[in-house]
Amino acid sequence: MTLSKDEFSFLESLLITPSPTGYEQAGQTVWVDYLKPIADEVLTDAYGSAAARLQVNPDAITVMIEAHCDEIGMVVQHIDDQGFLWIQRIGGSDPTIARARKVFIHGEKGVVTGTIGHTAIHLQDRDNNKPFAWKDLFIDIGAANREEAEAMVRVGDPITYSDDFDFLTEDMICGRALDNRIGGFVIAQAFKRLAERKDELRVNVLALNAVQEEIGGFGARMMSYRLMPDVALVTDVTHATDTPGINQKEHGRILLGGGPSVTHGSSSHPKVVKHLTDVATKHEIAIQHEASSVRTGTDTDSIYFTRQGIPSALTSLPLRYMHSPVETASLKDVSKLIDLMEAFVLSLQADQRFNALP
Repeated sequence: MTLSKDEFSFLESLLITPSPTGYEQAGQTVWVDYLKPIADEVLTDAYGSAAARLQVNPDAITVMIEAHCDEIGMVVQHIDDQGFLWIQRIGGSDPTIARARKVFIHGEKGVVTGTIGHTAIHLQDRDNNKPFAWKDLFIDIGAANREEAEAMVRVGDPITYSDDFDFLTEDMICGRALDNRIGGFVIAQAFKRLAERKDELRVNVLALNAVQEEIGGFGARMMSYRLMPDVALVTDVTHATDTPGINQKEHGRILLGGGPSVTHGSSSHPKVVKHLTDVATKHEIAIQHEASSVRTGTDTDSIYFTRQGIPSALTSLPLRYMHSPVETASLKDVSKLIDLMEAFVLSLQADQRFNALP
């Protein structure tokens, strides 16, 4: 995928703008500002989820393409007498990779740089091999005592790793927060293409960028109840299982660069999934397949059972090293995912319904 200057600028802004769960306003502003000139209407709710609308025909069905905007992170839990910050996780952050990393604390007075303390190997108790938990981790911001620290930050301030994103190759990018602001990029680009082809659309379109997925999919639940689309196509990241040490018999076979995956089972409506896979075949878009026996762990789980039910499908971007500062994705997969979403929406008929029984 070759990014235009405008697309690259938008992607970079999305990825480097900190938006941990519960503190998504800055990242959502980037997304909303990009879509306002394109959409017929932009809607937001009390907690910061945002949706862009293309209105074609009031009598036609409405399709929603959805992603989540929040990233995992940390939060200041306690400030001790020596001025060190003790922390707790936001979302599924992993304490085993947190030590000795530079972080940013985002407070009302601005961004404060800190380091997560790591005792030098010379001073460690070699007999203690117990893994570190969040309660064992602290941040050093250079304060001499509690008073100095409290002049800079406060309990409740969110924290992110300092890592931005970079290119490993012309195709592969890495960094923090690809999960799932890359999804926000995907639905924005699909929406932009659909707006350019509005005269070909037979259905109304919503693009929803939802908050608080990482702690339970609450943003998607709120907005789905409010908007109640007739069908939903959700996108998130999924685990690429093509790196050493992953048992594909247990976790499935998903390859980076192999195209987006389509999930079968649980919250995925079989007729929507069939329609999606038929679209992929017709347009020669390479896809991969995943099975979900209980929950997908994505916003699909929050959307599909809303009110009388929203027929939903999940298509995901393969991602290596999820929930780390070095998440890695392929722009080829990003391009195919945008193509798939665009083709799916354009394939829908104004009166199309997805009912499991005749």
